[in-house]
Amino acid sequence: MPAKTPGIVVFLGPSLSRDKAEPVLEADYRPPAKRGDLYLAAREGAEIILLIDGVFFQECSVAHKEVIYALEAGAKVLGASSMGALRASELDIYGMEGIGKIYQAYKSGHLVSDDEVALTFDPFSYEPSSEPLVNIRFNLDLAWQMGVISASCKDRLFHFAQAQYFPDRTYERMLSDASGLVKEKELQRFREFLAKDKRDFKMEDALLALERVRRMAEEN
Repeated sequence: MPAKTPGIVVFLGPSLSRDKAEPVLEADYRPPAKRGDLYLAAREGAEIILLIDGVFFQECSVAHKEVIYALEAGAKVLGASSMGALRASELDIYGMEGIGKIYQAYKSGHLVSDDEVALTFDPFSYEPSSEPLVNIRFNLDLAWQMGVISASCKDRLFHFAQAQYFPDRTYERMLSDASGLVKEKELQRFREFLAKDKRDFKMEDALLALERVRRMAEEN
């Protein structure tokens, strides 16, 4: 396990488990950020703040002003994967650094809504209980690129997923809603894709961000 580097605060929850995060970067891991948490970390003297997960609907979300406060206080602020990707796409012009595919999708305008990264999770273990729309979107794109499903199937399945309220959003629900309206052979091929080739894009971006912070710490 890497040596602990003082001054690194990471807000992490359902995007990546602590068991997978800590071997990459030992830091001060805190729960998904709510309003005021980044401000507090900066006041405490954090040198690097990595925002991955944050609350969306349960409590007030991370304010833009507190990110700017942290940057003006001298902290390096990075974002990825979930709330971090969203805020970085809005605040990179002020110095916040965005990392990963989801950040790039928000920055380009391919993703717009907070709903893309929203999900429900256990408040104690942070285990996800729904699937974020962005993971469904990108896995449908991947399945289409691999020739598993047609473009029309991809679009129809995404429509069913998008129509679900985010706490109820799962692959199983999407496929159930599409039954009888999309060719069964394509649904079956997508089920097989999920079993063998499904990717967790939020987790991948979170790991990229941790590796980026580790390199930053090693350079200092």
